[in-house]
Amino acid sequence: MTSKEFVIIIEKIKRDKKVSYIDAIVDYCDKHGIDTASVGKLISKPLKEKIEVEARNLNLLQKTGSLPI
Repeated sequence: MTSKEFVIIIEKIKRDKKVSYIDAIVDYCDKHGIDTASVGKLISKPLKEKIEVEARNLNLLQKTGSLPI
């Protein structure tokens, strides 16, 4: 699977289920038996930025922190 294909799938899950990007990724991994740690290489820079904004809004990251992906 390419990064582009992964992003399209995650965007569709997010839109259809009305969940966060983080939840969409976890949902996809659960349904396909994939370890969430292994999808880091499939996350594009724009998707990573959306996840960071989401994580900051949920207070999961410090204001100056960044995701370790």
